[in-house]
Amino acid sequence: MTTSKRLADRKIEKFQKNITKRGTVPETSTKKGNNLSVGPILLGFFIFVVIGSSLFQIIRTATSGGMA
Repeated sequence: MTTSKRLADRKIEKFQKNITKRGTVPETSTKKGNNLSVGPILLGFFIFVVIGSSLFQIIRTATSGGMA
């Protein structure tokens, strides 16, 4: 066997191994548990600000007689 033939055989063997592994996902790369992108404290603060500002706007509109 020449050097290039050996190298080609090695590359073919490596490629064939990749073909047989295709589609299998290792367990370590899958997410476990619930990883929240927004924490519960930040979510609560956001809801507090939105609801609080809407209530404030409703009260302000009601006390001014509906005129801006």
